Amino acid sequence: MTSTTPDSSHQHIAFIGGGNMASAIIGGLLKRGLPASQIHVVEPFAEQRARLTQQFQVEVSEAPGASLDRATLVVWAVKPQTFREAAEQSRAYTATSLHLSVAAGIRSGSIAGWLGTERVVRAMPNTPALIGQGMTALFARPAASATDRLAVERVVQTTGAFLWLDQETQLDAVTALSGSGPAYVFYFIEAMIQAGTDMGLSHEQAHQLAVGTFVGASALAREATEPPDVLRARVTSKGGTTYAALSAMEQDGIKEKFMHAMQAARLRAMEMGDEFGVA
Repeated sequence: MTSTTPDSSHQHIAFIGGGNMASAIIGGLLKRGLPASQIHVVEPFAEQRARLTQQFQVEVSEAPGASLDRATLVVWAVKPQTFREAAEQSRAYTATSLHLSVAAGIRSGSIAGWLGTERVVRAMPNTPALIGQGMTALFARPAASATDRLAVERVVQTTGAFLWLDQETQLDAVTALSGSGPAYVFYFIEAMIQAGTDMGLSHEQAHQLAVGTFVGASALAREATEPPDVLRARVTSKGGTTYAALSAMEQDGIKEKFMHAMQAARLRAMEMGDEFGVA
């Protein structure tokens, strides 16, 4: 993966939906040099439109219109249950555009059918994109050219790292792993903070220690050449404190329950594709 920057000479990007993920991408594009005048957002909620205008100075409209004709790329950042309606309202203006969806569950075939174009790329980002530390998986339909894929990379890499998938069905697993993953991390941090306070630390002390531990361990896992099980074994002396904690987790079946929870997330992603994505 090579670092690229937005080509601002001709690129005009439209966002359908102006929530957190759209804001993360917009902020990244502006930092990388794309002029605000080349970004347009369609956002139905007045409060959100005002925030986007104040924060980014981009063009914002309440509903799709002729201004979408300029978009070389349309980023779909809508809720899965509203995607079809939004697509049907916009398709008359975006027939020649490349389309990038960050909506969970909605399959590219449904998107292509609603929009009347095969130039569709699906993405599954996660919320660390808000601070430029996101992890995004991508899948392109066959009609998306190498140039189209590069255009998508230039946008997505402003929010963090990315990887391409060969099979669209893998996006359901990605949703369960990295898409929902930050919530799992926050869940364990919550538990560590609670345990810390129960054992006599202040909330502030426990918070600092728990967050710092996740940051440091993640950085070590990223930089190390050894796999996580080896790293874990290195800090698990038999009969020691870490051994006691991990033994308790094994006895309670924590790993199996956690893996089961991720399978539930994957199943829900598949269900959303069936529920909201019928063409």
